[in-house]
Amino acid sequence: MPDLQRIVGILDRQDAWGNPLWRWLLAVLAALLLFVIFRGVLRVLVRQAERLAERSRWEWFEDGKNFLGRTKSWFLLSLAALCGMCFLHLPANVWRIGLSVVIIVILLQAAVWADGLIHAAIARQARLRRETDAAGATTLAALGFIARLAVWTAVLLLAMANLGINITAMLAGLGIGGVAVALAAQNILGDLFASISIVLDRPFVLGDFIVVDDKKGTVEYIGLKTTRLRSLSGEQLVFSNADLLKSRIHNYQRMAERRVVFTVDVAYETPCEKLAAVPRLLREAVETQQAARFERAHFARFGEYSLVFEVVYHVRGTDYTLYMDVQQAINFAVFRRFGEEGIEFAYPTRTIYHRGWPKAEETAG
Repeated sequence: MPDLQRIVGILDRQDAWGNPLWRWLLAVLAALLLFVIFRGVLRVLVRQAERLAERSRWEWFEDGKNFLGRTKSWFLLSLAALCGMCFLHLPANVWRIGLSVVIIVILLQAAVWADGLIHAAIARQARLRRETDAAGATTLAALGFIARLAVWTAVLLLAMANLGINITAMLAGLGIGGVAVALAAQNILGDLFASISIVLDRPFVLGDFIVVDDKKGTVEYIGLKTTRLRSLSGEQLVFSNADLLKSRIHNYQRMAERRVVFTVDVAYETPCEKLAAVPRLLREAVETQQAARFERAHFARFGEYSLVFEVVYHVRGTDYTLYMDVQQAINFAVFRRFGEEGIEFAYPTRTIYHRGWPKAEETAG
């Protein structure tokens, strides 16, 4: 008993920052106990999220598991230490320093969580686009890097402000520097934001056949600054993203059907009764093709050297080769039927009426 009383007396007499030693021991034990409890609760939550992720197809549970898994031990330890400090009577300046440290730790943990969420979102979109739009997935990865950089920059500035550092002048300098950089690199930034618009709005994707002004080709690359097409003749066409979005784009890949208009020129010498049969023959030639849907056939106009018939039909598909196969079969059918009916195709001809010169005696008279 005397030894115990002596130990209690020692613990009660020894003090630091106005607190006896037993209070410090109590604060440390409380902090360690809370740290163990926090770790245990976190492990239970992570296991529960893993079970939900295995049972459900929702990717949100997988994201929740990854979110909880990115909780750092130093974050839990700082929270436990803050709770342990409640058992102590500390000076105001010590409390301020402790709170500043804890706030910085919370900001860092929030940045880690935000970084994980951004990474998960970008990874999911990249996984969905990897097969159909690999270049778009690369662009998304670059955008994810920019977003993470913005998060960590904001955390750094908030941490500096929490430490009492005046960041107003720094922000002003960054603002002026940002304006200068933006003016110097406005074309690059314009292409970058245009790339973001292409990735998010998706006016076209890899493999689409598009026409831009008088240029046409298949999209084979969508980058941060340029988009590249492979033309029908084989060369590569390179467009800046900003210029591309300013142009009118015809995306043939988005067609449900291909509408086709073509004309047939018939000779003027063709009898009227045979002319009246031409629309029916043209319709029959189109309707024999299963991949074609007939719309109309009419005697459209009197041409310079021919009677012009106009035919409109739809190809049930967007493939260009299919369209050419159907058009070829229709042309063969029209040629065969016109030959059977004795209807002649017109070709550019010109009739010249020559009036002879007057006789010499008539001129002399």
